[in-house]
Amino acid sequence: MYISIRFLIGCAISLFALSATAQNGFPSDTSFTTHSAFIKERKKFPFIEIAQPAYPKGVSKKLDVVYSTIGKRKLRADVFYPVAKSKATYPAVILLYGGGWKSGDKSMSVPIAEQLAANGYVAVSIEYRLSPEAQYPAAVYDVKAAIRWMRVNAKKYRVDPSKIAVHGVSAGGQLAALVGTTNGLKKFEGSGGHAEQLSAVQAIIDIDGVLAFKHPESSEGKVAAEWLGGTSEEKPSTWQEASALTHAGKSTPPILFINSSTPRFHAGRDDMIKVLNAHNIYSEVHTIPDTPHPFWLFHPWFQPTMNYTISFLDKVFKGK
Repeated sequence: MYISIRFLIGCAISLFALSATAQNGFPSDTSFTTHSAFIKERKKFPFIEIAQPAYPKGVSKKLDVVYSTIGKRKLRADVFYPVAKSKATYPAVILLYGGGWKSGDKSMSVPIAEQLAANGYVAVSIEYRLSPEAQYPAAVYDVKAAIRWMRVNAKKYRVDPSKIAVHGVSAGGQLAALVGTTNGLKKFEGSGGHAEQLSAVQAIIDIDGVLAFKHPESSEGKVAAEWLGGTSEEKPSTWQEASALTHAGKSTPPILFINSSTPRFHAGRDDMIKVLNAHNIYSEVHTIPDTPHPFWLFHPWFQPTMNYTISFLDKVFKGK
């Protein structure tokens, strides 16, 4: 029964990916899903279980809301938010899934989104254009468009527009850090509508996302090159520009790093912390021992990851 349940989960994820391919009309890479990661990682960690959606009480959701339209392409978001009778507003968190900038989908962030909403945050899991569809910097433009869209719809979802965080895992973590460190830089805005709104974020959560593509600690190669339009030798300026470490400075908001025990996914982190410290910018680092790269998808690591995340957000946004 254990295997059968996981098999059904994998089938459901595959069907979702296939439907997304048909809807968007471009080749979709399904090499990274929760199910495929589970099959791979349980060989070394046989005790793991997939973190499932919990359907918590007091949380409402709206799925597949269009947040940006580029030509005929509609980019969609799933919004999870607290249900309350008062007129209180809540901080918001934009969620970015992982998958090497070429795979993955927004449904992978549902367990995270639900728990954030249950703890007083509006969680918005977005899709963004992946390398089979559009190379860098399209995904950066998409994330910033989603942030602007959240500010436009702040009243509708009871968001405090002065308190928006960007949260990402793996490639999504790299994106989150890049989006946050480029606050206010027009070059990274792109299109996507709502240009009158700000895309700046007030906090970053980077879960195992590299901070520098070309770095002594980094081993990024083919997958990064697919997204960045060439190898580091062919596109050295692009590799540098797409690295959050390049842009870290006085405008960088507080940042939380949560890492696996795989060193290459920490590339550039310690150098960034030095920059943050020089500007008295708050940061936290939590490395969860004996973990595979996609640890956030599985128990027993999902809940500690969420605890670190919520604690950080509460410090930054709620003064706890």
